[in-house]
Amino acid sequence: MEQSRAAIDFLKARKTEDSSERMLVASQWELMWLHFKRHKLAMVGGVIVLLLYFMAITHGFLAPYHKLTRTSYINMPPQRIRFRHEGQFSRPFVYGLTVKKDLATMSRIFEEDTSQPYPVRFFVRGDEWTLGPIRSNSHLFGVDEGAVIVLMGTDELGRDMFSRILYGSAISLSIGLLGVISSFMLGAVLGGISGYFGGTVDTIIQRVIEFLLSIPTIPLWMALSAAVPVSWPAPRVYFAITIILSVVGWCGLARIVRSKLLELREEDFVMAATLSGSNPWQIIFRHLLPSMISYLIVHMTLAIPGMIIGETSLSFLGLGLRTPVVSWGVLLEKAQSVGVVNSYPWIMWPGVFVILTVLSFNFMGDGLRDAADPYVT
Repeated sequence: MEQSRAAIDFLKARKTEDSSERMLVASQWELMWLHFKRHKLAMVGGVIVLLLYFMAITHGFLAPYHKLTRTSYINMPPQRIRFRHEGQFSRPFVYGLTVKKDLATMSRIFEEDTSQPYPVRFFVRGDEWTLGPIRSNSHLFGVDEGAVIVLMGTDELGRDMFSRILYGSAISLSIGLLGVISSFMLGAVLGGISGYFGGTVDTIIQRVIEFLLSIPTIPLWMALSAAVPVSWPAPRVYFAITIILSVVGWCGLARIVRSKLLELREEDFVMAATLSGSNPWQIIFRHLLPSMISYLIVHMTLAIPGMIIGETSLSFLGLGLRTPVVSWGVLLEKAQSVGVVNSYPWIMWPGVFVILTVLSFNFMGDGLRDAADPYVT
């Protein structure tokens, strides 16, 4: 027993020694990854973010129906997937439905027809979908004709909410990513110019930033969104909303970049680059900005949830994307009435996905922020 314990202690000490040696020779990116892995919530958030973007990319395949496909079941509650029929376990299935009307309340009542189960089939043929040059009608799951599979209920036109949420994820998640990329380019460039050159250029840029930050964000977004013509096609409105969300988003990043460059421009490597003949633009984009790339990544990660919430807010108020475009904010627009939410609470499902996305990005951002300076234990 003592020999076994001694062997275990020896292995633990060796593992600790190997880990310490690895830390001494690891690069900055390896150190960041080692620190990030210790943050359990950040790892969970990162996995959820990856799953959400995988869902957004493959939405046509994962969704059992097209976003505009209508069924005859209007405002139907979420359907149960069953595994037991007539007392025996079987493959996943759903029952057929009959619709009746309650004459007292004039509401629809959906009753299951337990005499005929419809098995859930995988890799089935259905509505056609496209993903860039890819065009297909294959879906991950579905049921035979005569029944529907509605995991999150239907809307006022009988359209499957689960399918529409998947289609909406492609818009909401991509608009957050594109908005952050736009604000990142503006913030990095203008913040770099402001911090490196200083003087009059710095004063002008900082006064512009202060002016933009002094305007309340939501009213500014609403005013700019209201100026978007109603007659514009959906792609043009999509990019207009992206630009609107980026108008203020770059200001915080520009200030971070400026403060870091004010600190770094006096370092020896900047003097060496100057003496070697590098011009100011090469010094900014080749030496200064890459030296703070970890901080820029953290800022981008924490800014994406703000962009997603911004698009959701504008679309919810009817000032952002509009039907037939499907995003999480457009889907939540129907939830403005308390009576509708009380009668059909499943229309709030898009809000659950927004909350999950924001929390996941924040958890991942917290982990990246702690790992951005890997030399601090």
